[in-house]
Amino acid sequence: MTPHVKRFTARTSREAFALVRQAFGDDAVVLSTKPAPEGVEVLAMAPDAMAHIEQVATDAPRGAAAPAGRTGRESLTARVERQNAQPAPAGTRRAPVAEDVNQDVEQMAMSTLSFQDYVRERMLKRRQAALGGADEQMPAMAAPATAPRAEPAPARRPMPRAADTERDIAPSFAGLHGAPVALDDMPAGSRREQQDMMNELRSMKGLIEERFGALAFMEKLQRQPRQAQLAQKLLDAGFSPGLIRKLVEALPATAADEMVWAHSVLERNLHTADHEPALEEQGGVFALVGSTGVGKTTSTAKLAAAFATQYGASNLGLITLDAYRVGAQEQLRTYGRILGVPVHTAHDRASLEDLLELLSGKKMVLIDTAGMAQRDTRTRELLEMLSHRSIQRLLVIDAAAQGETIDEVISSWRASTCRGVILSKIDEAVKLAPALDAVIRHKLKIVGVANGQRVPEDWHRLSANALVQRAVRATTSPTWRMDNDDVQLVFSAPPRGGRAHTGSLHI
Repeated sequence: MTPHVKRFTARTSREAFALVRQAFGDDAVVLSTKPAPEGVEVLAMAPDAMAHIEQVATDAPRGAAAPAGRTGRESLTARVERQNAQPAPAGTRRAPVAEDVNQDVEQMAMSTLSFQDYVRERMLKRRQAALGGADEQMPAMAAPATAPRAEPAPARRPMPRAADTERDIAPSFAGLHGAPVALDDMPAGSRREQQDMMNELRSMKGLIEERFGALAFMEKLQRQPRQAQLAQKLLDAGFSPGLIRKLVEALPATAADEMVWAHSVLERNLHTADHEPALEEQGGVFALVGSTGVGKTTSTAKLAAAFATQYGASNLGLITLDAYRVGAQEQLRTYGRILGVPVHTAHDRASLEDLLELLSGKKMVLIDTAGMAQRDTRTRELLEMLSHRSIQRLLVIDAAAQGETIDEVISSWRASTCRGVILSKIDEAVKLAPALDAVIRHKLKIVGVANGQRVPEDWHRLSANALVQRAVRATTSPTWRMDNDDVQLVFSAPPRGGRAHTGSLHI
């Protein structure tokens, strides 16, 4: 690294930039900013160093005429190689220009001065190698005629954006003499290499955008303590970083209390059925589906007991499809004997349709299904079996499960096509926020909640206000609580596999 380029590390970006200004002044040139084990690392140099580097890059002898076929601006690598090839005068020691420039290029991580020349030179060399014997008849490799014109160096030169870099490099795909070459006329190997290069650039562009977006969000949290406090509290409650980011970015400056405002937004976006008639009052055919052990059979019994208490057992029909789990049918039959309702078993779609026709005179028919993991291949078979036009599916979700698991369950069981969801085991959930977070993002409706094993006492219909209040009131043990540095670390990590599904919030 040249004496003009220095690396500064600090806990935050603001502290690192302060060190840069202290060393080089307000006109310092910032070359790169990236996370580091100590916090943030900034690579910068003095204002006059830019002119020095450009002077070194253009200091090749200009007295000799340019070689035939060499037009436009000569690349940085070609100038350095040509200068090093010239013999040094007797008694003098050649300055290590090539070594200094190469170190500058490496340390500045493809800065504006060198990135375009580097990629252009690399593409031309690949093109020359692909042409093989044809290269022997061609003149020495020259820079394309469409190379960008040299511009005077500004006082402060920002780092190149990925979109600008991809646009500026596009002319380098011309022929060796500057004439455009049709992609179909190129050899297959050359086309593949050029396509690989463009894919590299697009990937780099996405990585830069994600990284700078995360850094900008971290800076925003540091500048605005109210937003940082809101992010801290919502993370402690168990909400996902994707949902928190939307809330923090939308926090109005006029909000008197950030948590009260966030509570109102979450409540407005959480759909519940507490303002609609209860399921037992509406009647119909309902099939409870979900993963293994989430409480489908118990929830079926609670719904059946609530209906039988109001309309009588004679208007209720019970069907079980759970032929896989030992004792599952007997458990529902035990509830049926207590209520005075017989339980029928269906082994396939034909027998299920026959039972539905037999029970068509009942006001409510409840179907208890087999519990299957969301990744089980039989899940699709069960959903196809329940595709009868009269069946309304209710997805039972374990409120104590992890947020990622709930997301996968919602997708595998096609929750968007269900009548609604039932949150079970909310009495076992230390944090209710992950379940509510998933329901909000996927725009589902909560038709009921279960908070225990008692039938039917532990069956409720809660409002959005009550559920959100319970979620944000959750306490976090000191072992799992995040401090400010941990919060910044969570938001600085780029998402893998694309942006998470966060839906749209009504602010």
